[in-house]
Amino acid sequence: MKRSRTSWRISHGWILVTASAASALMLQACRSPGPGPYSDTGDTLRDPTRAAALHAHASSVVERDPELAERLLRQALDADLYHGAAHNNLGLLLLEQGRLYEAASEFEWARKLMPGHPGPRTNLAMTLERAGRIDDAFEAYDNALAAWEMYLPAVKGKARLMLAHGGDEEQVRVLLDLVALRGDPEWRRWARSKLISLDQ
Repeated sequence: MKRSRTSWRISHGWILVTASAASALMLQACRSPGPGPYSDTGDTLRDPTRAAALHAHASSVVERDPELAERLLRQALDADLYHGAAHNNLGLLLLEQGRLYEAASEFEWARKLMPGHPGPRTNLAMTLERAGRIDDAFEAYDNALAAWEMYLPAVKGKARLMLAHGGDEEQVRVLLDLVALRGDPEWRRWARSKLISLDQ
């Protein structure tokens, strides 16, 4: 199975996968997914040490065995429901499988558990974009950038979304300039080509 490029920067885990353009599947109540598959009755026993070890193991095997990584992440959440990075990274695996509602639920958990980190918000934005919920995707990118103004994955995502669905040209140029300056070589080439197109 060909896997998307994944960056490994968040709490011993992954941060982003490349989102494809759109999906016919519509997300219902994506922004308020409710409790999802987890139920916390208040008396949940937590084992953060075991959860961290399982999460680290998942990180080490995800490239060669994503199914095992998913099982390990679910076990990590059984050990500690409040392990934000495990929610985020399980969401990424679900997003790669096209399971958008489940992915959005995991990103919502991660967003609440990691309030200062823009990664889960950016991942939620990509999920909403794939579900065709463009206005909600814009809002999620803005929320990510509010958490970290220069967070490059959110800058790239919002620039791409604005080019596809319209937006203020000057703002698009500012975002593209940031990507052209700070992105990896592939993204710098992409940003420069889009800036040239805007000038024509």
